Amino acid sequence: MAKKLHVSESFLRLSPNDQREVLEIVREKTQRPTLLLEKDVWVVWTLAALFDSALAADLTFKGGTSLSKAYKLIDRFSEDIDLTYDIRKLIPDMTRGGDSLPANRSQAGKWTRAVRERLPLWIATTVQPVIEAALARDQLRARLEVSGDESDKLLLHYPPLKPGSDYVQTVVTLEFGARATGEPHQVLPVVCDMDGHVQDIALPTAKPMVMSVARTFWEKATAAHVYCAQGRIRSERYARHWHDLAAIAHSHHFSEIISDKSVALAVADHKSFFFLEKDANGGVVDYHSAVTGKLRIVPDGAARDALREDYAAMIGDAMLLSDPLNFDQLMSACTDIEERVNQAVIP
Repeated sequence: MAKKLHVSESFLRLSPNDQREVLEIVREKTQRPTLLLEKDVWVVWTLAALFDSALAADLTFKGGTSLSKAYKLIDRFSEDIDLTYDIRKLIPDMTRGGDSLPANRSQAGKWTRAVRERLPLWIATTVQPVIEAALARDQLRARLEVSGDESDKLLLHYPPLKPGSDYVQTVVTLEFGARATGEPHQVLPVVCDMDGHVQDIALPTAKPMVMSVARTFWEKATAAHVYCAQGRIRSERYARHWHDLAAIAHSHHFSEIISDKSVALAVADHKSFFFLEKDANGGVVDYHSAVTGKLRIVPDGAARDALREDYAAMIGDAMLLSDPLNFDQLMSACTDIEERVNQAVIP
């Protein structure tokens, strides 16, 4: 490098040329694209900015990025930071006594409308200033933007060392929800993918509150169950849920997930109030049935074909960083998940 680095020198404070050199060294060691390595640094920095602040007590980090960064269960590119802000903090006047679920669907509708009204204001007036202060403290240049159809996203546009690509945008997306508590959760360490590959350089680290693997499993399993009932893909790369389910099932967490029914029931209760869905015939999807012996995550017919195409597109966009299962292997793994989960029926 152009100069000798010291242990106290932050990667994000290096000159662009030194940053590029560090990224290239790690790319050669890991075979991971420099675009991903650079973005990962900003993802971890953003998590640190949030969870080193007063916001930490009421936020939960969740989703695929949490499975990758906190639990090390998946090896796929996940650029978004999904977060839950405790519903009891956002609408305390409605969740009297700290209730996390409404009394009925009518009340659930009122809670949902209140969340949609208040969440964007909370993001703009509370979250954004926290990250802006962290940027100023660390003398970093980045632009923040509230986004999303419901203004429930905060975009951090960082200054890239080189332009992004079709599948790696130079922006960290923070997507917020506030219709749950985020529980069960626990504090876990998060480090950059470059950690351990370079010396004398300080990389960001974070200690976020992270949603449990069990809750993440059931959130994804019930989403897959709804897809099988509807045969309708909600967004591009929706097949990530099946990939993540197979990875969780392959981990040491799975036995505990299917033996402890409390989280499954909690997810079913929550989705029954806040995520009412109709199947292809117009009937209401029964979440409680899905977690008590009738889970279906392997589609057939046209729905299976659509999922196959979406999975192929995900692989084609290099979102999976290691050798992935082919689609038929993935469906075989999910068939096994169905069988194991449904055999563990709640009495």
